[in-house]
Amino acid sequence: MAATPLALGVSTFYIALTSLIAYWLRKYVSYYVKQPLVKSLFLEAIATGELCGGCFELIIIADNWGISMYAIYLFFMTIWWCYVWEDATACPYTHIEDVIEGKQSLRVAFLLIWAQLVGGLVVFRYNQLLWYLEVVPTHKDRAFSDCSTDLQVPVFYGAIIEGVATCICRVVSRILGDLNPRFSTIIDSFVGTSLVVAAANYSGGYFNPALATSLKYGCLGTTVMDHVIVYWVGACAGSIVSIKVHQMSFVQNFIHKGKRD
Repeated sequence: MAATPLALGVSTFYIALTSLIAYWLRKYVSYYVKQPLVKSLFLEAIATGELCGGCFELIIIADNWGISMYAIYLFFMTIWWCYVWEDATACPYTHIEDVIEGKQSLRVAFLLIWAQLVGGLVVFRYNQLLWYLEVVPTHKDRAFSDCSTDLQVPVFYGAIIEGVATCICRVVSRILGDLNPRFSTIIDSFVGTSLVVAAANYSGGYFNPALATSLKYGCLGTTVMDHVIVYWVGACAGSIVSIKVHQMSFVQNFIHKGKRD
């Protein structure tokens, strides 16, 4: 009854509004902030805020229109993020990868991850305000309601799911980065969205510690330790393993063959 076309239109408008605000904030920061590290901190916070703000509204869409509609929105949103975020990742483990590969210092990585968490946690108040307006029935009582965990399997299995899926996502992204095919962004978005849908009924399919913490930290059904193990340890371990997988001979041979062809 509440899941009307008008309600879907309002959710779509809120997602677009969040992206528009983030777009202009990026423009402002890029123009006025000249110090590279400070600029990177702001851009990571903005990207993570955009990611989490959009995904808060995707929860409404998933609850009312199902996982298929959620997947369609996520697919196109991911493509948009790939084009507008530039060097920002909105994901902590990418900076951990850079530290391991010697591309970034531990201090800088820590600061960037801190900025991501700030952006992700602050944006909840923005979404809460939009929901408080209760423009449509699908937002009724959502602003201050208790959230519940998406983890539907034991903690160990949840960590494995988040880790394996993160590893696959990162390996695919690295291969696409090496080969740079014509539709790499679409392929990457399709793979990521498919994995999210596949894991949705098990761990929630977050594959991003900052996103999981913004959306689900402190929710009913999991302890703080459970949350850290599944969404931080699991995802980061999968990310680190992806570095080794990408370096394996059969993967490198595939990349070299692809470049020759």
